[in-house]
Amino acid sequence: MATDISLQETTYQVGDRRWLLSPHGADYTPGVTLDVAKFTPATHYPNGYIPSGTVVGIVTATGKAGPYKPAASDGTEVAAGILFADCRVIRANGTTATNVGSEVLVHGFVDAAKLPFPIDAAGATG
Repeated sequence: MATDISLQETTYQVGDRRWLLSPHGADYTPGVTLDVAKFTPATHYPNGYIPSGTVVGIVTATGKAGPYKPAASDGTEVAAGILFADCRVIRANGTTATNVGSEVLVHGFVDAAKLPFPIDAAGATG
């Protein structure tokens, strides 16, 4: 059996939690499964990571999370939490994941102006 010692490259992203005003509530961040198809690549993860601070809603039909959209009618019109950590959706081999596990802040103090995707007048995020 041969051992692969070839050079490999891995990218990381340092999370930006300036939106989190205090650690209050950060001790309880329940898990959530993100439906990556609900996110727009060029908007939500142009560098392969959905950033912490992304507000998500739960799709009623699947129980998976997508970006919060107040004008939607699939369940994502109700904010369920804020992604607590950056979430890698592009794998090392360049493919996009279908579903990714993460965690959400459901209670805490947040500076809405520092969230990565503000809610616009039409009710869309990003």
